[in-house]
Amino acid sequence: MREKIEAALGKIRPSLQADGGDVELVEVTAGGIVRVRLTGACKGCPMSQMTLKSGVERILKQEVAGVKAVESV
Repeated sequence: MREKIEAALGKIRPSLQADGGDVELVEVTAGGIVRVRLTGACKGCPMSQMTLKSGVERILKQEVAGVKAVESV
């Protein structure tokens, strides 16, 4: 599952990097919770929670079976 999540994040990264940010996979729990760290410009951006839920979580749920939620750490 971790490899599939990394591949899906690879599709998201160019958009984040275009704005000076990035996303790093921290952990995948047995319950399907994906923990990520937003870095760069995304780290302090007021829109980061919207990016996390509307972007990262939505795409990961579409691309990887078993993903229940995405959390920022």
